[in-house]
Amino acid sequence: MAKIVTLGEIMLRLSTPLQSRFVQSDVLDVVYGGGEANVCVSLANYGHEAYFVSKVPTHEIGQAAINALTRFQVHCDYVLRGGDRLGIYFLETGASMRPSKVIYDRANSAISKAQASEFNFDEIFKDADWFHWSGITPALGPNAAELTKQACIAAKRHGVRISVDLNYRKKLWTPKQAQAVMRPLMQYVDVCIGNEEDAQLVLGLEPKGIDVTSASYHTKTYQVMMQQMIDEFGFKTVASTLRESFSATKNGWSAVMLHQGVFYESNHYIIEPIIDRVGGGDSFSGGLIHGMLTKDPQNGLNFAVCASALKHTIAGDFNLVSISEVEALMHGDASGRVQR
Repeated sequence: MAKIVTLGEIMLRLSTPLQSRFVQSDVLDVVYGGGEANVCVSLANYGHEAYFVSKVPTHEIGQAAINALTRFQVHCDYVLRGGDRLGIYFLETGASMRPSKVIYDRANSAISKAQASEFNFDEIFKDADWFHWSGITPALGPNAAELTKQACIAAKRHGVRISVDLNYRKKLWTPKQAQAVMRPLMQYVDVCIGNEEDAQLVLGLEPKGIDVTSASYHTKTYQVMMQQMIDEFGFKTVASTLRESFSATKNGWSAVMLHQGVFYESNHYIIEPIIDRVGGGDSFSGGLIHGMLTKDPQNGLNFAVCASALKHTIAGDFNLVSISEVEALMHGDASGRVQR
């Protein structure tokens, strides 16, 4: 299996039990997660040597975040200790027509204040096969943006394949700010993962004929958008999940990919009920990385979609499924029958 590096922030997640509202809940459930950390857990579950790069405080909450990763065999050798606080986010899980809500409390977190000079990227990327990051990390501030840039430069110097999940977060920055930082970083990227909204807000493109709120879509419009992204930024591969939001607890789920001039469409699933959709995109990224490293493009895309469909059935940020479980769904076993 491959050595895969991800860079980003792991946060403390405080969520209301079941589908209760913030204003009615007297307790909050504790888990840990974050975009690139979630990807790392997926890849460790698939047997890869998955390394997470970050910075967390030296206190017990920082240690708890590391423990949450190491229990799933994620390597935390390159997680630095220091800084004042771990980022927090609060989650209220929606149901039916009521959407989920996220409130961030992550300003001045340890990773957002980290300096690129603190990390030995030549050591980190030695013998690495893949580097993954997301648009969430440079959105944390100037230090994190520079950290991401230096990581990309070092990864390229070591011949490492780079993927990005554009992952626009309007609560972290504006489209103008995102484009100023993200567009120059695209020169380092081989595999770009992002939907039509990300392409517009993060890269400044204008996808036509795509309605992000619609329960239906036309896949060929994505092919046009993806070719536009490849033409402008030189990506080798562009992939996007396709989410049909019938309600907060019922979604259609599939994906498309343009790879080396060939357009691929995945299997399609109806997910109902959704247990936890947080981390769904990250589980797709992890599945796609594994799929591209071990399978042909069509089966690699199908693996990513199946893995991320299964994530929606699991509480918490992490996708805790094995290769065999994903492949069972790939081969048509969606019965949910008890395995004895």
